[in-house]
Amino acid sequence: MEERKLTEKESLEVITAMIARTKERYIGNGNILLMWGYLVVCVTILLWIMLATTQQNVWNWLWFAIPLIGFPVTIIMARKEQRENGVTTYSDKVTSRLWTIFGISELVLMLMCLGFSLFLNINCWASMLVYSCIGAPLAEIAQGIFLRENSLCAGGIVGLAVGLVTLCCVASGVVLNANWYLPLFIFGFVCMMIIPGHVINHKAKVNYKVKNI
Repeated sequence: MEERKLTEKESLEVITAMIARTKERYIGNGNILLMWGYLVVCVTILLWIMLATTQQNVWNWLWFAIPLIGFPVTIIMARKEQRENGVTTYSDKVTSRLWTIFGISELVLMLMCLGFSLFLNINCWASMLVYSCIGAPLAEIAQGIFLRENSLCAGGIVGLAVGLVTLCCVASGVVLNANWYLPLFIFGFVCMMIIPGHVINHKAKVNYKVKNI
């Protein structure tokens, strides 16, 4: 039997429906975004307090708590969501790979900074702040555009603005003092992850109520 080719209109309808299904599932759970947002903010607040009270840079090692906690928890949560959602679509893979690429590159950069510090006695840890505040927002904006979710785009733009400020400071030699920079860093991640995460979960509750009326 000869297979019928889809017309351009039908192809667009299939793509639109696929994106809508992916968005509906994604909008149904902003918990991973919230987990990362609250993890980053809590660790940063703890780091800020310890640096302010002790004046000891050794507390900067607390940054490692973010990937050590975040990556394993993300894997567990992602597997749970996959079991609950069932089939993984192409759109799911695209959004997942966006964050996988960012996560792996962030881990590689962290190891490179550690190597520079241990073997060459060169401090390049500021590059982690720059990359975190530019790479993550770009991934979020791309995901927001793909899923047509304005809260992700808006949050990503705010986070990117913080990243560009960080880049300019590092490039011009401005010291990222904890007392002024860490509050800015926290603000960026609140706007980029915590607020969109709650917006996404709120939409999930509204959609659930509408479907069950």
